[in-house]
Amino acid sequence: MLRGWILVVVCLINAIAATACRAEAEHEAPPRKFAMRVESELFSGGSQPVARSITLFRDGVAWDFLELPTSGKGRGDAPMRLAEIALHDPARERVVVIDPERHVKTQVESLRLERLSVSLAKWARGSDDRLVRWAGGPDFAAGLTETADTIELAGPRVRYAVDLEEAPSLEAATAYRKFADSALLMRALIHPGGIPPFPRLALNRRLEAAGAIPSRVTLEVEPRLGALAGQSERLTCVHKVHPAILTADATRIEEAEAHVATAENVDLATFATDAK
Repeated sequence: MLRGWILVVVCLINAIAATACRAEAEHEAPPRKFAMRVESELFSGGSQPVARSITLFRDGVAWDFLELPTSGKGRGDAPMRLAEIALHDPARERVVVIDPERHVKTQVESLRLERLSVSLAKWARGSDDRLVRWAGGPDFAAGLTETADTIELAGPRVRYAVDLEEAPSLEAATAYRKFADSALLMRALIHPGGIPPFPRLALNRRLEAAGAIPSRVTLEVEPRLGALAGQSERLTCVHKVHPAILTADATRIEEAEAHVATAENVDLATFATDAK
């Protein structure tokens, strides 16, 4: 009888241990992989986009394909060309930017982007320009207005308006925020000037908290001298989110991987200078 009870107790202990191991394994399981496609078009007052991009999320990374008019600046109705490919790889803490026309690439580590963020914020907060000083942050709460479907952020001579779209998943919302943050900082690093990125970074955090991705972002900037300096600048970026990627997108990623493997590696200064 005693031996029988011992066997029962041993079986119960083993069952409890197995349940605990399964629970721990489920708790430590890596995030579910997902795929997503985001199409973006940038408008500057006209009916034709002045820039287009397709961002593909797969296997924990984001591939961003930027198209610009063949004529360079100005005409939004000109044919588009693939001007830049960017690989945002958070697991390896890097961003790789490829110029497919010159067949060169440069790599920036996430730590460098973090250091840029700190130095750029310090510079902005010491600026004589009220807009730049405000954009240095860190607190934007006073100018923030939120509804269930929109977020607005207003500052000196500037207003951001964001329309929200529910993300396909919480993982998608977080992945998009990480991509958008690093894209903004990369743009500030390669093409300095303009409004510092910190208001947009703050909006990105609000979007992630809401489990959302922007469907439309509008930026309005008033000139320094008001009406005497002309009309305000208005930029609108329209995003379309698809919770999957297409067969053609997989081919596009393979071609981009080939560019990464074969493009000449140059330092950031050379890449940025030649890109101009």
